[in-house]
Amino acid sequence: MPVEALSFVDTDAMSTPAFPLSTQLKTMTTSSNNVPSSSERRDFLKKSGVAAGAAAAAGFPSIISAQSVTNSLKVGLVGAGGRGSGAAAQALSADKNTVLTAVADIDQAIVSRAVTRLSGSQKFGTQVKVDNALFGLDAYDKVINSGVDVVLLASPPGFRPAHLKAAVDAGKHIFCEKPAATDAPGIRSVMESQKAAQAKNIALVCGFCWRYNNMISAAIEQVHGGALGRLVAHYSTYYTNPVKPMPPESARPAGMGDVEWQVRNWYNFVWLSGDSLVEQAVHNADKIMWVMKDQPPASCVSVGGRSVPANGGNIYDHFEANFVYPNGYRVFLANRQSTGCFNGTLDYVMGTEGTLFLGKGKPRIETPDGKIKWQWEGEEYDMYQKEHDVLFASIRSGKPKNDDLNLATSSLLAIMGRDAAYSGQEVTWEQAMNSTVSLLPTQMDMSAKFEAPGLAIPGRTKVS
Repeated sequence: MPVEALSFVDTDAMSTPAFPLSTQLKTMTTSSNNVPSSSERRDFLKKSGVAAGAAAAAGFPSIISAQSVTNSLKVGLVGAGGRGSGAAAQALSADKNTVLTAVADIDQAIVSRAVTRLSGSQKFGTQVKVDNALFGLDAYDKVINSGVDVVLLASPPGFRPAHLKAAVDAGKHIFCEKPAATDAPGIRSVMESQKAAQAKNIALVCGFCWRYNNMISAAIEQVHGGALGRLVAHYSTYYTNPVKPMPPESARPAGMGDVEWQVRNWYNFVWLSGDSLVEQAVHNADKIMWVMKDQPPASCVSVGGRSVPANGGNIYDHFEANFVYPNGYRVFLANRQSTGCFNGTLDYVMGTEGTLFLGKGKPRIETPDGKIKWQWEGEEYDMYQKEHDVLFASIRSGKPKNDDLNLATSSLLAIMGRDAAYSGQEVTWEQAMNSTVSLLPTQMDMSAKFEAPGLAIPGRTKVS
């Protein structure tokens, strides 16, 4: 794969002008209580203000600003849509001595919009001093090599392995959004980059934000401490509305190449997003791995498909994956992106002595006869902000944080579930890890022709 030809847009509606922002923000507003929705995650300017209050109240103020630090850390942003801009806002909020100096995305308009919004912030606008506004296929590499100390990687997942490798090779500290990749070759590349980052003592924090949530952390500690007895099963859901629906072919500008068209509508193409189970429900996959102390399942059988016809693209709108662990523990992961349906991001972890409930109200454990055995009490802090608080504090301390090894393995769990559905076959962890199927186009040029495969057909589609 010619990594030099990769381009990037962000995982947010603001980087895909084919749809009104209001339409896309509407997609996640029915998430369950205490489960931050994607729209909340993407509303970065509002979020940055909320984050400050929440963090301070819970004892996690901007960690660095409280120290006597005068040297600036230069920050570069790759992927300047809503999620990337949100990450930039959180980075600037975490450390008052950070300066955003370089921003890149697929075109100038996206970069300009992000810089304008960030620089307009009363909280951190003075920290936005972008002298490298970059766009085009190689802009990620230009950001990484523009003299920055920290790079924020928020491009579509298909590009992430190459972008992460380039950042590690250049010796930059990194915040890397999830998932790690969209196929097994990408996962293996990310694992190699993580090893290299550790060897270089580079900070690498990933965007599996639940691991930075004090409320969920306390609940998982209860599980690991034996509060549920012997674990029996885990039922996990990510039911929500459609994300970035594909526009009709008639909306495609005359002369626009296949790759550019797909990149601008990246969520609808498996090679770019990984499909809904991998791009979005990967947060549930990460919680599944977390409960199991990051030990993988033995095998998986899944179902999935598209119930609502789309204008194009090749992603499913629902999955149900069934994982089996060597000790017989069963995990059921279901997601759906559809309107007019029950929505909820929920987890039920069941054991012989109780069930942990996540997603509706405060996390709690109920005994088999319905009594409350444990319930989380406290003030939840903002997990998106804490990711960056931890990242920059570790850099300032000279002890860069680099233990988010679940970046690759949790992503692979979701890919395993997707591939089991696509193929209609049982997929083992080893098969998922060792698959040689690469989803990315061989010619990565914005004007290139690339006919994406049609929807996967169980029983016919090969995944290894």
